[in-house]
Amino acid sequence: MKQALLIAEDDDNVLDLLGNVFSRPDIRLHTARTGAEAIALLHQNEVDVVLTDLVMPGGDGLEVLKQAKRVSPACEVILMTGYGTVESAVQAMKLGAFHYITKPFKTVEVVHLVERAFELTGIRKENVRLRSQAIGRYGVENILGVSEPIREVLSLVSKVASSDSTVLILGESGTGKELVARAIHYNSRRADRMLVPVNCSAIPSELLESELFGHVRGAFTGAHAAKQGQFEMAHRGTIFLDEIAEMSPPLQAKILRVLQEQSFLPVGGTKTVNVDARILAATNKDLEAEIEQGRFRQDLYFRLNVIPIRIPPLRERPEDIPLLLDHFLRKFAAGSGRIVHGFRPEAAAALRRYPWPGNVRELENLVERLVVLTRTGWFEPEDLPPNMRKEKPSAEEEAADLAEGPIDFRSVREAFGDRLIRKALDLARGNKNQAAKMLGLKRTTFLQMLKRKSLHGP
Repeated sequence: MKQALLIAEDDDNVLDLLGNVFSRPDIRLHTARTGAEAIALLHQNEVDVVLTDLVMPGGDGLEVLKQAKRVSPACEVILMTGYGTVESAVQAMKLGAFHYITKPFKTVEVVHLVERAFELTGIRKENVRLRSQAIGRYGVENILGVSEPIREVLSLVSKVASSDSTVLILGESGTGKELVARAIHYNSRRADRMLVPVNCSAIPSELLESELFGHVRGAFTGAHAAKQGQFEMAHRGTIFLDEIAEMSPPLQAKILRVLQEQSFLPVGGTKTVNVDARILAATNKDLEAEIEQGRFRQDLYFRLNVIPIRIPPLRERPEDIPLLLDHFLRKFAAGSGRIVHGFRPEAAAALRRYPWPGNVRELENLVERLVVLTRTGWFEPEDLPPNMRKEKPSAEEEAADLAEGPIDFRSVREAFGDRLIRKALDLARGNKNQAAKMLGLKRTTFLQMLKRKSLHGP
């Protein structure tokens, strides 16, 4: 792909020389002999690099630089200057010039500078292209669902994306917490900066501090060179702390300092590093229960819980299952080149009944496996794993099971699983103390049940 170069020079000999040097198949060349002519060309053409003399009639190189940055901020400008105007060239650097070169110069020096400027603009163009792809891939519309719970999530994501507020994303494993985090970032004003995801449960605790905050040379055995941490990489962008409940209390204190002061100390360092990074955090645990158990700092919880977003498990939105099945069928059929027709009604009904403990991730994995192994393109009930083919017991059968023995909470819990707990939470509008009282339980017992079943209140 050709890159565009504009050369502005009032000396015909120099202009002819540079014109010959850069008359190449990979360069679209524009030339001007005055500042006014160069500015007109900038407004008429897309230019990647400007090589301009500092002193010219009809508008000097500084004016060309200002106009170039105004028309196309990604455009790089190189100034050519005589020995007597070096101070002006330094001023140009402050205004955003890429570099300057003094006359007389060697041709190879100019070529090197222009090639470096082309390389930088090429990287920026690629970043823009990748960012556009990311926005298309991780836009709010890519969070699939028509159910009321998922519509509430989409509404919240759209609202919080435009702010810099800290967001705490709650949900069971496999519900799509990272997808929500990416949707928030790529629809925010920070979308042109990095989103840095960190899985706090995947990195050993003794290494996580260095991973997040970096370290100085000699900070510990094996630290032969300084290392930049993930927070510094996320400067002016977003950092996503997944599974934040797995973080040790001392490290939680450092995260709290970043939230309060927007600064941190690298491991072994004495100089504070300032950072402007939006923090998105996620967990599949009940942080209030973790606080009661002394495993999570309450002050950090309050700082993180500015805007909580709870992603509902798939069992709470069965009406979304057909849409998700269709999406993943199309995805994996396209990727494998296989012809796929769909699910037979009996198979689709069985999947709607299944509780999906692994949530959307489990559903996605199932569809991928079915597409790879299919011979006919149709999916029958017998193609499903045995645990997904079970018939749903009738209400009469459930009642009969309960009637066979004493009806205490233990037997009801075993029969109805998390449905009774969910019902209590719904009636109590998410108040765990009130829900526990409805079930005749102590709060600590109720919280332990929530943890064991990986449930959370709204």
